[in-house]
Amino acid sequence: MTDRDDVPGRELGWTAAEESDDEPDTGPSRRQDLMAQGGPEASRRPSADAGPTSEAGWSQPFSTGANRVAPEPLPRPQPDPQFGEPDDARGSFREPPQFGPPNPSRPYAPSGPQPDWQDPGPPRPPAHPPQGSPSADGRAAQSWGGPGYGGQAGAAPAAPGGSYADRIRVDQLVPARKPLPGRGWRKLLYGATFGLVNLGPSQDELREAELAASIKSVLRGHYKIGVLGKGGVGKTTVSASVGSVFAELRQDDRVVAIDADTAFGKLGSRVDPKAQGSYWELASDRHLDSFADVRTRVGNNAAGLFVLAGEATPARRRVLDPAIYREATARLDRYFSISIIDCSSTMDSPVTQEVMRDLDALIVVSSPWVDGAAAAGQTMDWLAGRGMTGLLSRTVIVLNDSDGHADKRTRSILAQQFGSHGQTVIEVPFDGHLRPGGVIDGTAEMSAATRRRFIEIAAALAGHFPTQADRDRERY
Repeated sequence: MTDRDDVPGRELGWTAAEESDDEPDTGPSRRQDLMAQGGPEASRRPSADAGPTSEAGWSQPFSTGANRVAPEPLPRPQPDPQFGEPDDARGSFREPPQFGPPNPSRPYAPSGPQPDWQDPGPPRPPAHPPQGSPSADGRAAQSWGGPGYGGQAGAAPAAPGGSYADRIRVDQLVPARKPLPGRGWRKLLYGATFGLVNLGPSQDELREAELAASIKSVLRGHYKIGVLGKGGVGKTTVSASVGSVFAELRQDDRVVAIDADTAFGKLGSRVDPKAQGSYWELASDRHLDSFADVRTRVGNNAAGLFVLAGEATPARRRVLDPAIYREATARLDRYFSISIIDCSSTMDSPVTQEVMRDLDALIVVSSPWVDGAAAAGQTMDWLAGRGMTGLLSRTVIVLNDSDGHADKRTRSILAQQFGSHGQTVIEVPFDGHLRPGGVIDGTAEMSAATRRRFIEIAAALAGHFPTQADRDRERY
């Protein structure tokens, strides 16, 4: 400040220190040192009437003329009841006092009574984390770390539970391929467009695939199916056809058809007319140590169905008895999982009685006429009269139209009457390829409707496959 600028101050009666680039006086100790040295500070001592000196060591008289009024002293900062004394109350004027938590570089001990509160600690993660945060199933890769979330900044994400290989789902990575149609105009369209248009299988094909899956279901132990019916209703034809369906769809199992009709049964001629073996050769052979040895005693057709034929030569008539039947079938049980047994039409026959003791399911064949239906009804009554209620629940009734002359109304009424007792009833239409006398080599030569009905019969029987060992399940 120049002398000219200092004139108004002297006229008002107060003096002040000159401006300087140095730091301002911060306390009385500094002022005393300068006065002792006789420096410029000593020549500017305040006069007696300049008013009280503040605790900071400087005066600011504000007056006009002779009446000089000293300003009120600055209030001393009071200690906060929560944080104690202010931090550095007598520090530089350019650095105001600081309040609050202690400085990490300086120890802090609050004075006075302690406040009645507790530190809640770091805040918890929100109840509903934002998008990308850990979810309830623990599959998110982000972890709550860093300040304010109870973790460490940069912490590694928590590893998800389970195996990494198990979490890789091939069905989600590879798109599912639509199945191809197997028949009909859908197949023709697929071939005509060189595979560009694929409408998939029809509902009928999907239903047939479900039936085939049922036939291929798990089978434990052996499964024996008896076939009963009056003569002339197509009992042998049904036996060979159902056996061929099982042989075609269950290629991992061996299926055998057994002729247990004592009245010169014709099952062997319907499956394999060249079959040489019979009950007596099979029961008398003591060297059946492998399936190859058994194979020489049975025949088979193109579908893979094996057959044990009955007595075919009238010249050497040998009557089948229960003992021979039991010995021969015991040998077959070692190598065959499913047996289709064509029984005699006489229910009181000793061999039929032996067959009934070892059956798991039953097929009762009826013609779609009154006489054939009456005979089938008598068979059902015979089973119920002997307490075979379990076997009745596993019985399938087949209305076989063997000559193609049955009317639709009669078939419908018979189906309702048989079905009212809880049994499964399936109608098999007439098929010229199944006429008596011909060889049944499988289902390839059958019409689509006939083949479908025999698949339904096999699926209904497969629905009763045993789920426990042979010795533990009830036959009747």
